[in-house]
Amino acid sequence: MTAGETYAAAGVSIDAGEEAVERIKSAVRSTMRPEVIGDIGGFGGLFRLDPSRYADPVLVSTTDGVGTKAMVATAAGRFDTIGLDLVAMCVDDLVCQGAEPLFFLDYVSVGRLDPAQVEQLVSGIAEGCRRAGCALVGGEMAEHPGAMEDGEFDLVGFAVGVVERDAMLPRGVSEGDVVIGLPSPGLRSNGYSLARRLLFDVAGRSLTDPLHDGPDSPTVAEELLRPSVIYAPAIASLGAEVELHGVAHVTGGGLPGNLNRILPDDLDAVVDPGSWEPPRVFDELQRIGSVSDAEMRKVFNMGVGMVVVVPDHEAGRTVEVLGAEGHRAVVMGSIEAGNGEVFFADRSGA
Repeated sequence: MTAGETYAAAGVSIDAGEEAVERIKSAVRSTMRPEVIGDIGGFGGLFRLDPSRYADPVLVSTTDGVGTKAMVATAAGRFDTIGLDLVAMCVDDLVCQGAEPLFFLDYVSVGRLDPAQVEQLVSGIAEGCRRAGCALVGGEMAEHPGAMEDGEFDLVGFAVGVVERDAMLPRGVSEGDVVIGLPSPGLRSNGYSLARRLLFDVAGRSLTDPLHDGPDSPTVAEELLRPSVIYAPAIASLGAEVELHGVAHVTGGGLPGNLNRILPDDLDAVVDPGSWEPPRVFDELQRIGSVSDAEMRKVFNMGVGMVVVVPDHEAGRTVEVLGAEGHRAVVMGSIEAGNGEVFFADRSGA
């Protein structure tokens, strides 16, 4: 009798899925915390929250992706770091609420399931979870033949954290507070549609071309796949040492579209753009496309991945604590009376 149609003939390999699960088991287990119950392979991740640790706990959840940075990874054939970007996008949102990241779940969709590719992707996610101190308790791999090309992938992440209700952020942002920035060495995962247009379409660069003139230039691929910093542990340490009024993760929308999210309606943040030096990639992107300062500030982080707001008398201690955590933080602005907006030193908006 002639064999009938199969799932594999339709483009989905159950065997490849099972191999991929086997390949990622050790990476997933390396992220486990004592509160995790069970092992990889269940229908849901189990996490026992210890009620004795908290007086009035509030669970905080976030979700995010890596955007078109995934397209750069696919073109470069490099999948080992973009999972770290995924974790950063989620857990660094959690800490803006004052939350400790507890656990993480991922969703990996591919055109054709390549176990080696999935292993690299999940290894990066596991590395991000280890850096953030959260457990990778579950996930999903989905093969989408016809909807995605072979080699294409997308990532989505979900994180859950906990914070005491009376410690939720922002709280107490006041006139006279200072704004302190934590440096980002690159684009993180934001603004890639514009960056790709400028570098590939306008400038005609390839992934192997140098980003800029000079012997110390990274290649375009190296720059665009530079992994995101994970700020969550440093912010947790800072919260234990100083009076922390607010934290803003600088993602899509830049400083004007993120710092404003923690401002009361009657206060502005005034930022001095001369207080830090943006990485070279931003100068190059702006030069290639003659992009205005306002557009650059609205799209990119401009070298600042996270900002914290503290009382003026805590500024020195804040820089000191963040320095001990490996971040060369700078005082970059102040909180003034206003209307809940972000301005730069010349009083220009986004």
